[in-house]
Amino acid sequence: MNMIHNPILKGFHPDPSIIRVGEDYYVATSTFEWWPGVRLHHSKDLINWELIEYPLNRISQLDLRGVGPSQGIWAPCLTYDEGTYYLVYTIVRSFYCNMYDTENYLVTTDNIHGPWSEPVPLNNFGFDPSFFHDDDGRKYMVSMVTDHRVPKKYAGRIVLQEYDAINKCMKGQAKDIFTASDIFLEGPHIFKRNGWYYLFCADTGTGELHGQSVLRSKNIWGPYEMKKDKPEKWEPGDAYSIMTSRHFPRIQLQKSGHCDMVDTPTGEYYMVHLCSRATDRYNLDNAERFPGSRRYMIGRETAIEKVIWKDDWPYLYSDEREEITSIPQDLVREPKEYHINEAEKSTFQKFVKDDFDMDVLNLDYQSLRIPMDKRYISLSKRPGFLRMYGRSGLASLFSQSLIARRMTSYNMEASTKVEFEPTVFKQMAGLIFMYDTENYLYLHITNDEDIGKCIALLKYENKKAEYVSEYIKIKDNVAVSLKLRINGTTATFYYTDDTDASEHKYMQIGPDIDASFLSDEACIQGWFTGAMIGICVQDLTGDGRYADFDYFEVKEL
Repeated sequence: MNMIHNPILKGFHPDPSIIRVGEDYYVATSTFEWWPGVRLHHSKDLINWELIEYPLNRISQLDLRGVGPSQGIWAPCLTYDEGTYYLVYTIVRSFYCNMYDTENYLVTTDNIHGPWSEPVPLNNFGFDPSFFHDDDGRKYMVSMVTDHRVPKKYAGRIVLQEYDAINKCMKGQAKDIFTASDIFLEGPHIFKRNGWYYLFCADTGTGELHGQSVLRSKNIWGPYEMKKDKPEKWEPGDAYSIMTSRHFPRIQLQKSGHCDMVDTPTGEYYMVHLCSRATDRYNLDNAERFPGSRRYMIGRETAIEKVIWKDDWPYLYSDEREEITSIPQDLVREPKEYHINEAEKSTFQKFVKDDFDMDVLNLDYQSLRIPMDKRYISLSKRPGFLRMYGRSGLASLFSQSLIARRMTSYNMEASTKVEFEPTVFKQMAGLIFMYDTENYLYLHITNDEDIGKCIALLKYENKKAEYVSEYIKIKDNVAVSLKLRINGTTATFYYTDDTDASEHKYMQIGPDIDASFLSDEACIQGWFTGAMIGICVQDLTGDGRYADFDYFEVKEL
């Protein structure tokens, strides 16, 4: 038997939702302010996963202009019923305020690869909506409820409302099905098994105390009873989580929770959940937010666990210990009686280097808030190159020329080769290592009125700008090769304007930098995404000066 190695989706893949259609598994994950919306992965065996088309890939479906860091698409839920795929999700348009704006929508398709429908508006009681298709054909949406009152009436509140599939609208009144005065619940999903309705809810936030609770009822409207077996190292005041890493700071899969469940063709059960891998860096004790907390650069990822049933309650199962557990596992046994062959595995090849020789961008790229249409990029103006036109600055929430890929490991390397001839200091192009619009490291080419064409390294930490290198003069009309190496939390940048960009000709620019500020806990605004590695161009003159990128490579070491 093969083992599944966690996490199964590495780097910034939070809030997973999973379904099985025949022998095919699909997982949807949150994308927040990154466009297109909602990542979908496909697998035949729960081990090998392939990124497939984004469902929200038209501006008529998704326009994120103006949303802040870590807002946008939250917690999609993917379901399937009688030939139709359903995807519900939240667009958060304001969050760091007293009254949240949480718009919930539904899109559908009869083909997982799309196209998906235009969005249907649902109720907006809170975020993390989830659909449930009952045996009698009725459909329901469950979500958590936000509360702007001070103080809030409940710590956690879950609401249910029926959905009218014929008229494509909500039906009847939304009703509370569970309220809690002492535990925060979110990320609800409803399942049905052996006559029981199970209400899965993430508990205790999404940080290191995160966990997964489960409740059940014989009636979908409740009342629901909570499973109250104590997890390992339970302490008074803890949630009764069926899975949590809150008291095990040394295990790999921290922040574990926000689960969704699936069965296999042979009747086994698994659940996917978010998790995160910690660095060895901490916030200062007097930090503005999360003082003393560990930093997580990669963000929240997706892992999978084996589930067994006992007395009609679900439990995590440890194959290594051969017993029930509440601790998330690094290794999980694959499903029985099903293996994919080598030919099928070849379809899941990892994307590493892009020579820009295709007509469209690889699916792995995402941009900020809007699509990269012909106003921003071209793959045809100069075949074999990505031409990127400079638009707004890196703080913009509206019109950035930028594409990026996920940080997936604490040992990585990224490189690119770019031709760019700026005429003023307001024109820049280069290689960026970023968390959001307020936190990044940017190795870029520009033009200084005293030096001419030059290169510099900019650090931007919670809106505080600092050049960590001098402006270094480089050759005119010559391509420049840029490189980033990530070793743990240390980022080191290199460049060369030698046409033969062999390894020994790269020169380091700036010092080794502690890049752990590009993390969930260190960023003042956003903390739900993860570090990204990208290429970008800005032209603050409005002229749209372009840069031509020969290739872009991002790989684990």
